[in-house]
Amino acid sequence: MKISIITIVYNNRETIADAIESVLNQTYPDIEYIVVDGLSSDGTVEVVKSYGHRISTFVSEKDKGLYDGINKAIGL
Repeated sequence: MKISIITIVYNNRETIADAIESVLNQTYPDIEYIVVDGLSSDGTVEVVKSYGHRISTFVSEKDKGLYDGINKAIGL
């Protein structure tokens, strides 16, 4: 059974790598990892992109806040 894990982020360059590493270090074999960014301007996007194909889906675009980002991720 595939498990989807979602991370919603906006301007959190300082700790996003810790969150990503926590997910990527899980041992469950069938994980879909979705990261939705609210169009950060502090370097968050570059940190997320540095993980390349290890993140299943990455979207960075303006949204209307946390819940809009969550709904966008669920739609993916």
